[in-house]
Amino acid sequence: MSDPSQSQPALPPRWFIRLFWALHRAAYAITGGRLGLRRAMPDRWGMMRLRTIGRRSGEERIAILGYCEDGPDLVTMAMNGWADPEPAWWLNLQAQPDAVVDLPGGSRAVRGRAASAEERPRLWAMWAAHNKDLDGFAARRSRETAVVILEPRPE
Repeated sequence: MSDPSQSQPALPPRWFIRLFWALHRAAYAITGGRLGLRRAMPDRWGMMRLRTIGRRSGEERIAILGYCEDGPDLVTMAMNGWADPEPAWWLNLQAQPDAVVDLPGGSRAVRGRAASAEERPRLWAMWAAHNKDLDGFAARRSRETAVVILEPRPE
């Protein structure tokens, strides 16, 4: 888990992170989804498109997120580019846990939840295997970074 005494790895400026994700979403939209997503593999995390319902607007909201697979579940981190506030998609998912993910092979209905205290260490370690600086990045936040599980939902 995160250890505040650990040195914090460098991050690009916040404006650059936001610009990168805006360009990533644009590449997905311009190419009709041919670019922007990738399957998770044992040696790397994948990229998915999460569609939630806005907690205040009731409108569909979209975020592109990294994920790992844990059996039939998709696992992601509520990290907001390692900025302190919770990401809007996570707040939306907490208010309305039913969502849809778009993956390279198609879409699937999911139900989101935070990992339990028993699940979290194993799933955190799974992510840490893909990102050696995970604990250092997490230490930048004043709150614990939620490990989010997206479970398949019957349609």
